[in-house]
Amino acid sequence: MKDLKILGQWNYEEIIPKNGYTGRSLYIDVSGYTCDSRPVSESMKSRFTGGRGFGLKLLWDAVDSNTKWDDPENEIVISGGPLCGITQYPGMGKFYAVFLSPLSEQTYDSNSGGHFGPLLKFAGWDAVEIQNKSEQDIIVFIDGDNDRVQFLESPFIDLNSYNITESLHEHFSDCEDDKRSISVISTGKASENSFWGCLNTSFYDTRRSSFRLKQAGRGGGGTILRDKKIAAIVVKKKTSKDIQHGVSDFETLKKTGIKAHKEMFQLDHLQCKMRTTGTSHLVEIMDQYHLLPVNNYQFGQHKETEKITSSVYADIYTQNIPDGCWYGCTMGCSKSVDSFEIQTGPSKGKIVNVDGPEYETCAALGSNIGIFDPSWTIEANYYADYYGFDTISMGTTMAFICECFERGYLSPVNTEGLDLKFGNRKDLMELIHRMANGKSYFANQVNKGVKRMKEALIKEYGAPQDIIQDIAMEGQGVEVSEYVSKESIAQWGGYFLTLKGPQHDEAWLIIMDRVDKRIPTFEDKAEALHYFPLFRTWFSLVGACKLPWNDIEPADNSTKYPPYEAAKVPEHLQNYVDVFNAVTGRTVTSEDLILMSERIYNFQQLFQIRMGKGTREFHNIPYRAMGPVFPAEWNARKEYYDQELKENGIDPSQINVESKIEKLRKIRMKQWNDLVDTVYYRRGWDKRGIPTIGKLKELGMDLPELVELVNRVSKAEDQYD
Repeated sequence: MKDLKILGQWNYEEIIPKNGYTGRSLYIDVSGYTCDSRPVSESMKSRFTGGRGFGLKLLWDAVDSNTKWDDPENEIVISGGPLCGITQYPGMGKFYAVFLSPLSEQTYDSNSGGHFGPLLKFAGWDAVEIQNKSEQDIIVFIDGDNDRVQFLESPFIDLNSYNITESLHEHFSDCEDDKRSISVISTGKASENSFWGCLNTSFYDTRRSSFRLKQAGRGGGGTILRDKKIAAIVVKKKTSKDIQHGVSDFETLKKTGIKAHKEMFQLDHLQCKMRTTGTSHLVEIMDQYHLLPVNNYQFGQHKETEKITSSVYADIYTQNIPDGCWYGCTMGCSKSVDSFEIQTGPSKGKIVNVDGPEYETCAALGSNIGIFDPSWTIEANYYADYYGFDTISMGTTMAFICECFERGYLSPVNTEGLDLKFGNRKDLMELIHRMANGKSYFANQVNKGVKRMKEALIKEYGAPQDIIQDIAMEGQGVEVSEYVSKESIAQWGGYFLTLKGPQHDEAWLIIMDRVDKRIPTFEDKAEALHYFPLFRTWFSLVGACKLPWNDIEPADNSTKYPPYEAAKVPEHLQNYVDVFNAVTGRTVTSEDLILMSERIYNFQQLFQIRMGKGTREFHNIPYRAMGPVFPAEWNARKEYYDQELKENGIDPSQINVESKIEKLRKIRMKQWNDLVDTVYYRRGWDKRGIPTIGKLKELGMDLPELVELVNRVSKAEDQYD
């Protein structure tokens, strides 16, 4: 790359983080190439904490109820939180990107590991909000070494994240070691054509002498990045590996971290084996309990799963290299397939390094589309990163298309010659390339996701509406992530009573409910759907990865505590209390962590309502997520489903399979409605899903604009009723 043309520059004064905060956010207007420094008040810290909370607050102030995802006013807001960047405790490199999503048309928050969040803070900023649209492709460079922001003309013709990231790490570094001081957010060509564009974020791996990619994958953040004509956002800040972060109590932080690191080294190989297999260890566990999605969530188990288990991937991943995506994370779950030869597409014949695949990708671009071939999945993972696709949304949509093709709702005439049966490696890979280049009418329909594709199937292709609605695995416009929820009532809520759509990072209760049977009653499930989403929300506020919380546990956790309490991992919960206090200088309890989260949870629910979404009618659930739609699904778990009918006073021996399916549907639909009522009540919401004024007062969130919104929508609903 030659010297890049400077289109605009803004200088600022250096500030060093203290007690987890810099006390200011960076506003960037890409239409005029201007910036502003905005204060982060103590009130903002106390109410919104950081990370996702800061993102939602800044986005709230930037948009109104009429703003659409592709309006200039929509923002991408990125914030790490007060713990983001500390190196003494594992998993503290997360940031959250918040925006109005093209998929859901409401707020979405998507997280990523790597170096961007920490380096942004060390460059002087608690958050960055990017608004408006550039007239030409640009690079936004946040230069923390020289305390300036530059707007640079983009030289990239071939928009792919590998090319962009490698070129910018090279361009902005003075030497090899300097490359680790840089992080790049980019996407690829697919984000110009698809609603699933992801944000790829980089870190430089000095051991491999190459950059690595992590993703804020979900919700379409990359689509918005390209809509604003941003080719990349770059942050640079030279730091020491032994960063003390301006913390209040370094000794407590260090002591707590040592305890966590010791557990990681001594216990991981006996528990989830994250250091050798990463999240792929879930493949065989999900398959064992009929929870692994197969052929568009029809089945939860398959005879060929042995070809894609974690032991297979462990042999493919490069071992014996520390794989943390931020300094100090001894979990090291960020696996990599090194020296992999690409077989198709524009990189055919190249030898590349591929990050992952994570469990979600192993399932989305594996079992869920009927492919049990790790090499194919790794190549699809590579091209998802290269083109800028979210692997979960892409895989779930492709699975839906495959089922529609096999059931005759689509034909090669519709798909422009592609034979899109489950397991057809060649044509499914070709579909990925066509979706990326944006020249195929059918592929561009697929690019818009399950919700819009099901509408096209019904209106344009004549598919039966009732079946399409049943098998289209989306909620609030967002594709379901990779777990079969049919047999876990709690996970119905964990997916379809979420704030942003069915994504496992908010509530993953499937093991607690289905396997361990720790939450038997509706009240138990509602309590779990209160506590666990809130605790997971807390990670999103502070810049922490949740994996060190419960993917490694103290050796006596399951025997020391009752089953439900053990699921909270109390000793680790106390670790996070100690770490938060040590960094911020505050004195909080474990109950305060939940309170922090509950404030944001209710704020975000009201944000969705402000955007015309969020209430009960938008918490849609496809029946495939609750039960079997077709006889083959029933017969795959015949004894299980027959037993449920017996428990409800129905003799399954006296009726055919179709009648069994219909009777179970009635049972489960009642369970769903009972669950919604119980969960809303526990959350302090009315039966439509609107937080009450009393709940806002209880949380200290009775802000005038929120009270006015609740009064207005409640009055409108009353008149409608």
